[in-house]
Amino acid sequence: MSAPLVEIRDLRIERNGATVLDVPRLDLVEGRIISLIGPNGAGKSTLLLWIMRLLKGDSGVIRHRGEEVTEGAAARRFRRRMSMVFQESLLFSTTVYRNIASGPRMRGMDRAAVRHAVERSMELFGIAHLARRHARALSGGEAQRVNLARALALGPEILLMDEPFSSLDAPTRESLIDDLERIVREGKITLLFATHDRGEAIRLSDEIIVMNRGRVVQADTPGRITQFPADEFVASFMGTETNLSGTVAASSGGVLSLTVNGAAVEAVGEIEPGRQVAFCIHPENIVFSEGPSESSARNSFRGRVTRVVPMGLYQKVYFDCGFTLVAFVSNLSTGELDIRPGRELTASFKATSVHIIRTWR
Repeated sequence: MSAPLVEIRDLRIERNGATVLDVPRLDLVEGRIISLIGPNGAGKSTLLLWIMRLLKGDSGVIRHRGEEVTEGAAARRFRRRMSMVFQESLLFSTTVYRNIASGPRMRGMDRAAVRHAVERSMELFGIAHLARRHARALSGGEAQRVNLARALALGPEILLMDEPFSSLDAPTRESLIDDLERIVREGKITLLFATHDRGEAIRLSDEIIVMNRGRVVQADTPGRITQFPADEFVASFMGTETNLSGTVAASSGGVLSLTVNGAAVEAVGEIEPGRQVAFCIHPENIVFSEGPSESSARNSFRGRVTRVVPMGLYQKVYFDCGFTLVAFVSNLSTGELDIRPGRELTASFKATSVHIIRTWR
């Protein structure tokens, strides 16, 4: 395997005696789209600013293509390989063309090269018709397209973005994400972006880095992050609605029997009896039926619906069967099963749908 494009080692930043960032190791692979996800205060923006060499750390080493990036001229050379896009567009009070041209001009490119870079970047983002428009006359979506075009006009090897889509409406955001993904992948640009929107991260990323309280909790593919969360925080933050704890009552042939509030939940694993465990069940893996389950699912529980929350394309259903299950149910199935508070149903899920997060005595 080739060396990472960027290597971060032993990064630590403290403010007023409190640890803001503590990242022993983090690698960015060339050409990948990587998201930093976590709640406010997780350290996402601070990490981006440190990578950009705009913020000093108490300790930490960063290497680019195997060479350590030191201060002074080395940091400036490294910074020139990157562009950064912030949440607000922060455009200059001038035309779209001049905004996009500002970076190449600051880099000392000649007039012909500036024009080529600007025209190509405007074409990529579909904003050539806005070239003479004043920045103050742009909509939010147009302004962010100009902002991205300005960043890409520099021909960066690495693009850093901090919550770039959070202020946009859903249709505008989806359209911009589609265009950005195409442009970044065709240009083989390494993209690292911070977001608190898990749907956005799953939609766009090759790798997700989950952060909490300044630390990297888990870094993996979107599929593995969502299916196999490292701990309860990751499970909850990535949308695993049912997070439970219980005791291993029996273990045989790779199948566990977990006692949860007097009920037995079967899961796949090898853990000695008597241990306490935390586990989760993804909401899309829970299926409802009116009578006894006819599926091969090992887990089947009779109970009552306590709450139904409309989520647009589906319904979030809370179900009490001695413990609380949370399921996503299509609008069609919700109607067919007459799912409503007080409705008695059977909830079923497979043993393979139960993910053991951790164990303790």
